[in-house]
Amino acid sequence: MIFQRCTENDLKKTIGLYHRVIKHLEETVNYPQWSDAHPSDESIRQAFASGELYICKDGDTVAGAAVMSEDPEGDYGAGDWSRELSPGEFLIIHVLASHPDYARKGVGGILVDGCLDVAKKAGYRAVRLDVVPENLPAVGLYQKHGFSYAGTKSLNRPGVDIPLFDLYEYNL
Repeated sequence: MIFQRCTENDLKKTIGLYHRVIKHLEETVNYPQWSDAHPSDESIRQAFASGELYICKDGDTVAGAAVMSEDPEGDYGAGDWSRELSPGEFLIIHVLASHPDYARKGVGGILVDGCLDVAKKAGYRAVRLDVVPENLPAVGLYQKHGFSYAGTKSLNRPGVDIPLFDLYEYNL
């Protein structure tokens, strides 16, 4: 499996991946509380257009995807971060997902390691993220890869029905 920036040829498959993941979550346990509204097709297309969409490929199959941007989509100033960093000094991982057919095959780890590598090579000082507190699979993945807890906070995201998020950071 390889980690790479999403290409035009993979965009439709990547959107399909998110649809499949949302369907799977609705049929099992929706830990991240995703729906067709988030992540939306439009937001994935915007991330692609901005060069912020990354994928994990197994041959021609998109096995996983994540968005990395400088936009925290909320009040990251509320976090109990270990270092004071200004916007632009850290990247945020958003909507990291692996295809249900690839469960427990290392896709999440490939995505996290790939995101850390991209941030490091680009000169960022940290990678940060937020996760729904009940999303224990995601919490476990991030902790396994060295992320540190930085508080449970409201990010004041308009139109979002999730009152609190757990914040995590990985200093580079």
